[in-house]
Amino acid sequence: MARKGRKQIILENVRIENGAAEGKCVARHNDTVIFVEGVAPGDVVDLRITRKKKTFMEGSPIKFHELSDARIEPFCSHYGLCGGCKWQHISYEKQLIFKHQHVTDNLERIAKVKLPQISPILPSKQTEYYRNKLEFTFSNNRWITKEEMEASEEKVFKNGLGFHIPKRFDRILNVDHCYLQPDPSNAIRLAVNNYALENDLEYFDLVKQTGLLRNMIIRTANTGQVMVIIQFFDHKKDAIDNLLEYVIKEFPNITSLNYIINQKGNDTYHDLEVVCYKGKPYIEEQMLIDNSIEKLLTFRVGPKSFYQTNGGQAYELYKITRDFAQLTGEEVVYDLYTGTGTIANFVAHGAKKVIGLEYVASAVEDAKMNSEINNIDNTDFYAGDMKDVLNTTFINKHGKPDVIITDPPRAGMHEDVIKALLFSSPKRIVYVSCNPATQARDLAMLDHAYSVEKVQPVDMFPHTHHVENVVLLNKRT
Repeated sequence: MARKGRKQIILENVRIENGAAEGKCVARHNDTVIFVEGVAPGDVVDLRITRKKKTFMEGSPIKFHELSDARIEPFCSHYGLCGGCKWQHISYEKQLIFKHQHVTDNLERIAKVKLPQISPILPSKQTEYYRNKLEFTFSNNRWITKEEMEASEEKVFKNGLGFHIPKRFDRILNVDHCYLQPDPSNAIRLAVNNYALENDLEYFDLVKQTGLLRNMIIRTANTGQVMVIIQFFDHKKDAIDNLLEYVIKEFPNITSLNYIINQKGNDTYHDLEVVCYKGKPYIEEQMLIDNSIEKLLTFRVGPKSFYQTNGGQAYELYKITRDFAQLTGEEVVYDLYTGTGTIANFVAHGAKKVIGLEYVASAVEDAKMNSEINNIDNTDFYAGDMKDVLNTTFINKHGKPDVIITDPPRAGMHEDVIKALLFSSPKRIVYVSCNPATQARDLAMLDHAYSVEKVQPVDMFPHTHHVENVVLLNKRT
């Protein structure tokens, strides 16, 4: 039933049907699809329509009549305000079902190619404290909760350190405890926040672009090493030095303490100088090459380096990738979007040659270093825009690959890159994706020359809607 209020539409007793993209769920009203946040498949709710288009609507729940059997009690006190871990209210077993269905739906509806049976999704061994990197924002305009407003008779202090409120770039949720990253992440964040408050340091104004404290990144490695990067807007040397000395004193286990002066309009810093204030300018992650080969790979991770944020599950993802590649030791492998060369170095012992290509020049230098420190001598890395570097001249110079591994960003591969893949004509393509929708689009463009042989979803980010997917394509004969 639908009823109209003043300038709003309320739909009553709507059953939520299934999970959808971006952590939302889907319902239907008179054959119109409705995307809803904050619900679970199986809930029966009254919805307030917040957006109405010709082909779909968006809504938010205002009353629950029945609760889904997929629901559990969220474990974090910040659930509902924080933009992360939006699926805390759904059991992990059900999350995996929805993610598997998300992969299936995208491949069937967008790719429209012949598919094998899609393998069961590989769950993450850790569902809490699984991330090795978190980024926090300082703000002089934090989100004030209703409880705080009701409990305080005085003006509430508005400085805070935490995560952005969804759809509010200018508001930060002050985080008491985060279940995403292991110790000492929470302790460092709380200590820095307390020090800043006690010493009247100026928190960043996201609208006016003024202040001292801007951003803090904490990276924790499986070796026990810890990196902290603090971004400052104003260059106030004494205040900066005093804060950094406090951090060193309180947390001697920090092995890499860095800072950045960033006066740009955003928090990106790949084009800025990172100053290593104390310790080494990197931390080290380690990964077994294989359970049957007791050799550890060491990866140096610098302030600007990309490394899979779920390190334990990254090992499983890379094993699947290597298994799909079916290397015998005689193959020339191209590793596209290689980043810091983690996949390239992981598969190198099973290949004749691995050639890695990456857009970010500093990442290519990291990749070369990672080969060097692991005594890997059959890798080469090249920097440049993929659609410009991977061309017929490059392929003819370095030899056509037997296997291509590609792990593009969420946008997928540029059409020119796909044309280059088709020209190079490898026996196999292993496509690793963090976005099944763009992966499906690319598979459709490869279909006339390659058939999909295996599909393996992998859960890298429990309690979120994100899912990785690995696809093996074989050259058609």
